[in-house]
Amino acid sequence: MKFLYLYLAAINLAAFGLMAADKRRAQKHRWRIPEHTLFAAALLGGSIGAIAGMYLCRHKTRHWYFVLGMPLILACQLAAAWWLLR
Repeated sequence: MKFLYLYLAAINLAAFGLMAADKRRAQKHRWRIPEHTLFAAALLGGSIGAIAGMYLCRHKTRHWYFVLGMPLILACQLAAAWWLLR
């Protein structure tokens, strides 16, 4: 169980970092992180970090597929965790 907590902490930090890095790159008109990479980080367990990165960095908040997709991924992950733990 300890490994799971460490994994979730790491993947959420990574997802947050990807959002922040993509925001910085967007501001500097540099090469961007692909959107599928941002979604992949969320799907791998980093949805809380990705959502936090979206709103704290004010990044991707105008794209409906991020605004709806990230919370939907989180809801599915919470439902799966609840189902597995009950």
